[in-house]
Amino acid sequence: MSIYDLHGKDLISTQEWSREELQFAIDTAKDIKRGYYSGNVPELFKNKTFFMLFYNTSTRTRSSFEAAATMLGGHAQFIDFKTTRGSEGESRADIAHMYERLGQALGVRILEDAVDYVYGAGNSVIREYAQHSKIPVINMADDMYHPTQAIADMMTVDEKLYGKYEKKKYVIMWAYSDHVRSWGSVQDEMLIASKFGMDVTLAYPPGFDIDEKMVETAKQNASNTGAKVEISHDLKSALEGAQVVFPRSWASHACVTTGMNRFGKDKEVELHKKYTDWKLTKQLVDVMDKNAIVTHVLPVFRGQEADDDVMDGSHSVILDQAENLLYTRASVLALLAGNAH
Repeated sequence: MSIYDLHGKDLISTQEWSREELQFAIDTAKDIKRGYYSGNVPELFKNKTFFMLFYNTSTRTRSSFEAAATMLGGHAQFIDFKTTRGSEGESRADIAHMYERLGQALGVRILEDAVDYVYGAGNSVIREYAQHSKIPVINMADDMYHPTQAIADMMTVDEKLYGKYEKKKYVIMWAYSDHVRSWGSVQDEMLIASKFGMDVTLAYPPGFDIDEKMVETAKQNASNTGAKVEISHDLKSALEGAQVVFPRSWASHACVTTGMNRFGKDKEVELHKKYTDWKLTKQLVDVMDKNAIVTHVLPVFRGQEADDDVMDGSHSVILDQAENLLYTRASVLALLAGNAH
């Protein structure tokens, strides 16, 4: 099907795949989408099983992976970690070896309260499963990365910007909410966008810096593509002329690096409340490019991160973006563990 044979490969972060491999996954997702709308989707995961091990809750990740496996003729099995013997101390190595005998791929979702907000702890767990598993391991969101979400979002940008990524301004803006969320989605968005040659601006209040090593990696990505990665603490100027804007809250640097249980949730929420004006409003949309798109990985906390007239307005692509999770995750299953290689 292609020179890019991804069969058996893990997907733990987009940074570990080449741009060509990521584009191939997006192109495969677009093929599946065309097949879906024409009523002719090939059974690229027929009679195969994807085990989904959830340490955390999910709205879109579970449903889209399940629908994707079904669409391709296979099955995605939901497993709540609390209902497994793993919650009673069974080793991850034994769990990984058991699943590799029963199915073709293993997905793991672990972040935030499941690891007491200790940065990197969730990613470490996923890598331990991958170390012991002979079948592909797919990161379904951790505290450092959310690769299938990032690929779906780049597919959406591809569609809306007609495949013209280079030098397009992508603003990832911190936005107020009273929820405390980890850095995974934000960081993988920055990494994949910079790898595709987009000019990325991180806009956030002082104290909300993300992983410095990730930012340096994104800057290297940008250097390789002739793009740039910048940081701004001035929201309005950061948004000027932007073609893509993603408003989302994330935890402060102090909270993530020390662990929220030590930093304190009340202290973190109080810090967020200092910046309630960091919200995407219609007035701010007006300073963006006239054809700009507003994205969000969802859930969006309406009235906090962004106003309803923005998220339901003509610039918003959040439902198209959510739908593309179906095709992207189908693509990943087909390429890593199915019949698309």
